[in-house]
Amino acid sequence: MSRSSVTVGDHGSARHSVSVERVIASPAARIFDLLADPALHARLDGSGTVLGSHARNPRRLFPGATFTMDMRVRVPYRMWNSVVEFEENRRIAWRQELGHHVWRYELEPATDSATMVRETFDWSTCRAKWLIHAMSWAERNQRSMTATLDRLAALVERSY
Repeated sequence: MSRSSVTVGDHGSARHSVSVERVIASPAARIFDLLADPALHARLDGSGTVLGSHARNPRRLFPGATFTMDMRVRVPYRMWNSVVEFEENRRIAWRQELGHHVWRYELEPATDSATMVRETFDWSTCRAKWLIHAMSWAERNQRSMTATLDRLAALVERSY
């Protein structure tokens, strides 16, 4: 599989977001289908904090969809999310209702059979920006996003 180096940087709101990019050897439509399936989020998550999806979640996310994930950071909890950006095969983002931070995936065709995938943790709309900084979550999330894109690439390869 052809792979570019991971590129990390601030995209969007420069002081309040961090992104990781990777070229994945798959068409954007296939990658998007995996990202839009909340039942797969625990398998894709590189942080180890997403435990599972609820049975009541939609099978495929859509504009305005809400979904709930079981999470664990030291203690178990639930996270409610709303899809706030959606462009089929190009962009999907959801806002976590507790903190109002956004997880975004952008897909850009690199070739006929490969896609540049950018994952962004955007806390520009977060209710507690100071907490993101104090807990070094941006730096931790940056490492986790690299692992997430690796897992996404592996899942796409296995599903062909």
